[in-house]
Amino acid sequence: MKTFTQHTGLVVPLDLANVDTDQIIPKQFLKSIRRTGFGDHLFDSWRYHDEGDLDKSPNERDINHEFVLNVPRYQGASVLLARANFGCGSSREHAAWALDEYGIRCVVAPSFADIFFNNCFQNGLLPVVLPKDVVDRLFREVEDSPGYSLTVDLAAQEVRSPSGERYAFEIDGFRKQCLLKGIDEIGLTLADASAIRAYEARRRQEAPWLFQDSSTS
Repeated sequence: MKTFTQHTGLVVPLDLANVDTDQIIPKQFLKSIRRTGFGDHLFDSWRYHDEGDLDKSPNERDINHEFVLNVPRYQGASVLLARANFGCGSSREHAAWALDEYGIRCVVAPSFADIFFNNCFQNGLLPVVLPKDVVDRLFREVEDSPGYSLTVDLAAQEVRSPSGERYAFEIDGFRKQCLLKGIDEIGLTLADASAIRAYEARRRQEAPWLFQDSSTS
């Protein structure tokens, strides 16, 4: 998993509440069992006028040039500014995969759906909750300032605007450390692999009957 310590990136504003996971990555793209290939289809039904599939490249599509991700001033954005209840709907982890592969490193919103919020942390994507009035202000500033960027400092737990304003955010301590170190629960467990092997060896000596092959008994 990628580390997240501090990130400064161009902001793209998605001024819609209750964006669900089917809008983030539509159902026809869930056939793939890989964790790659979803970035081109992020917000697919809004980015394109035609219905896409996994075999169609963006160059073959009818692009919706009015959708915010296709607007030239937001090309290369890596911070997504969103409204309340972002990521609601089904629990598909592909939504976090699509955002990550597109290049989004952080999503800032007043609130998130619980499962999507958890999936972000499992995939190195930082969801930041800020008060609604702060998010409203950021939307206005992004609209008024082409090239508007935010700095998201996970270690300090704050978002910094170009004008120097600092907005603190809360985050679970365990999740914070996992992102700072770039490890998930599996990686955290494997860090104790030698202790696990030692325990298994000791248990084989203490209770050998637990490890007998039933086919030979």
